[in-house]
Amino acid sequence: MDDKKLRRDVIDELAFEPSLNAETIGVTAERGIVTLSGHVESYPQKMAAERAVWRVKGVKGIAEEIEVRLPGHKRRADDEIAQRAVSILAWNTEVPSDAVKVRVAEGWVTLTGDVSWNHQRQAAERAVRELSGVVGVINRIELTSSVQPSDVKQRIASALERHAKVEAERIGIAVDSGTVTLTGDVDDWDERIAVEAAAWSVSGVRSVVDRLRIV
Repeated sequence: MDDKKLRRDVIDELAFEPSLNAETIGVTAERGIVTLSGHVESYPQKMAAERAVWRVKGVKGIAEEIEVRLPGHKRRADDEIAQRAVSILAWNTEVPSDAVKVRVAEGWVTLTGDVSWNHQRQAAERAVRELSGVVGVINRIELTSSVQPSDVKQRIASALERHAKVEAERIGIAVDSGTVTLTGDVDDWDERIAVEAAAWSVSGVRSVVDRLRIV
C-alpha cells in the first residue's frame, strides 16, 4: 500500500474512534510502519489509539510515541494510585489473592508477583490501567507453571488448527523452557492476535516471542 494512503487511512480511523481527540495525535507512515506522536489525556486513550491503528489494513508495525498528559483535575499522588490499585486487585476475582505487588512512580504503575495463567496477568493489568492518574503500566508479573515443551507445542498446534481465523500450516512453533517463539506469515493483525492468544492459552507458557510477519 502507498504510504500516503496508509497515513490518510490511519488518520481517518483515529478520527472515527469516539474515545479520542485525534487532533492531538501525529501520524507518519513508511513501508507499512506507522509512527504515532503527540499526546492524549489518559492511558486508556493511548491504548485506544494503538488499537485503532491496528484495525487499518496495510499496517505492519507501530512505533508508539504518544505522551499521556493528564488534565489537572485527573492527576493523583502516587500513594493514592497505589492504594487504589491494591484495593481494586483485591476485589478482582480473576487475580489470585496477594499474588500481585504494586509500585507507583510518577503515575507509572509497575506490577510484580507470580500467577499461574496469562489471563490472570492480563486481568491485573486491565484492572489498574483504568484508574485515574495512571499514565502507564509496566507488567512484570511472572508465570509459574511447569510442563514438558513437547506437550506445550502440541497443545498450541492443536489450538491453532481449531481456530477459524488461523491458517495453522503457515505457523512455526518452537518451545524452550516455557518460552514460545512464533514464526511464519499471517494475513492481518487479527490473525496475529489470534495466534498469540492460542499460544498464551496453554498452561506452561511463560512468555511468547512473536516473530510473525503480516503479508
